[in-house]
Amino acid sequence: MASVKLSLSDPMKQWVEDQAKSGHYADAGDFVRDLIDREKQRRDAIAAMQCRVDEALASGIGNRSPDALFAEAEARAHRPD
Repeated sequence: MASVKLSLSDPMKQWVEDQAKSGHYADAGDFVRDLIDREKQRRDAIAAMQCRVDEALASGIGNRSPDALFAEAEARAHRPD
């Protein structure tokens, strides 16, 4: 595993250490790795959503009525994955 050196202000360092001491993380590095993993997941989710938006915009204007669109959306919401 590679290591990275970072500089934090005293309050940030204390906060990271407090998170590690909370029992949820083995140490400060474990907490920082979790933050990085969460940020990666967040960005991946945003990228996937942007892809869906781009596809929707590229598909053009539909011809279904608002009621038909709502009914389809409601049906999808109740479908198991």
